[in-house]
Amino acid sequence: MNQPTTDHWIAGTHHASRSDRTFESLAPEDDSVIARAARGDARDVTFAVDSAAAAFEAFRESSPSQRESILLHTAELLDQRSAQFRDLLIREIGSPVSKAMMEIGIATRVLKANAAMARRMTGRTYKSDVPGRWSLGFRKPIGVVASITPFNVPLIKGIKHSSMPLATGNTVVWLPSEQTPLIADAIARLYHDAGLPAGALNVVQGLGAEIGDDLVSAAPVRAVSFTGSAAVGRHVQTLCGSHGKRVTLELGGKNPLIVLADADLDAAVAAAVRGGFIYQGQICMASSRVIVDRSLVDAFTERFVAAAQSVGMGDLTDPKTMIGPIISAKARQRIRDHLADALDGGANVLCGNSWTGNRVNPTVITGVTSAMKLFREETFGPVVSVETANDRHHALELANASPGMLSAAVFTNDLDAAMTFADSLDASMVHVNDMTIQQEPEVPFGGDGSAGFGREGMETGIEDFTTWKWVTLRG
Repeated sequence: MNQPTTDHWIAGTHHASRSDRTFESLAPEDDSVIARAARGDARDVTFAVDSAAAAFEAFRESSPSQRESILLHTAELLDQRSAQFRDLLIREIGSPVSKAMMEIGIATRVLKANAAMARRMTGRTYKSDVPGRWSLGFRKPIGVVASITPFNVPLIKGIKHSSMPLATGNTVVWLPSEQTPLIADAIARLYHDAGLPAGALNVVQGLGAEIGDDLVSAAPVRAVSFTGSAAVGRHVQTLCGSHGKRVTLELGGKNPLIVLADADLDAAVAAAVRGGFIYQGQICMASSRVIVDRSLVDAFTERFVAAAQSVGMGDLTDPKTMIGPIISAKARQRIRDHLADALDGGANVLCGNSWTGNRVNPTVITGVTSAMKLFREETFGPVVSVETANDRHHALELANASPGMLSAAVFTNDLDAAMTFADSLDASMVHVNDMTIQQEPEVPFGGDGSAGFGREGMETGIEDFTTWKWVTLRG
């Protein structure tokens, strides 16, 4: 069956690729072709960037009310079209319906929150040493912003990476994951129908490996927002540095959930299950490591394994389903390789490591060492290791031995221990008595080192996407 082609969205309308090439988007459940998309090249990138640059000249002068109204209207339309986006998330990325609805809810809140930032481009006055002189500081939008997003939360990231630049008067060129062309196109239509001027948001479909560098290096692009793997993120950062561009990176990590001796065991197990297995572990904040005090490790492990074995793996439209298909053949092979490497090194699988089609059931493993891929690299699957800590100090030591953390969680009823871990964990986001996967639009979201660079958020976005202008006045 022939599938329609999803074209680029540039200058307020659809355009085929200049090369007429396309690529296939495959359904994770059975690898069937669900869409064909324009396969962009450097010429398409230039067209999109030039469109954004031209639109910026007028959009930068738009009023806060205009930008606020567009984003709020986009949020309204997203709510109205939630069934469409739910079905796209299920079909295109294999999202269980509960995760799809969570993503729609978060994206809607991000739009509403960022709409308020149109009125937060505040300036300052400075007391001048020169008599009779007013000294003023103004914020101005910086220009064209490039956005590069992953497959796993395409709606949240697509909205996040576009709404803040737009709220502050910038224009955007977006390169979505090649696994989410339909979702990206639906987001572009949302903005268009909400009244966003042509050229303010442009979507170039294609393969990041082929056109990512063209987008990042384009002269009119002043800043880049990237979410993805550490290796590609560091490459993007190097390019931005060589061209003098601002950059924000969110790269994920090996995120620990720590269970201290006085923890609420039921709450810790529930958080470990959700944090480790929601959307089959394909989330950058997933708690892929659980570190448990020796006094609780047997009881925790018994309950955790039992809970993991009861996790729903049914139809993706069933609210009880947590485990869906792994996104691609390459991603499936990565999980197999990590588990094989761990088993060859002496690790023990307590449950899981069994495939049904493109799904692998929740896998709990012990005996993971720092020499194993499972310890050093993101597996991006429903695989969680359990480690034993002798005491709280050892637990902190084990957690900080991670090669990189984006988020961490600690379960304890001891306020002093909670504050110690919150302060001492080498993670930029720490959650006490809750799972590692948390998201709110207001917060400074992101990591440092191998987990990222800079922060996504409302206040941080003002800094990222505006520049200062100093003006003096004398009577």
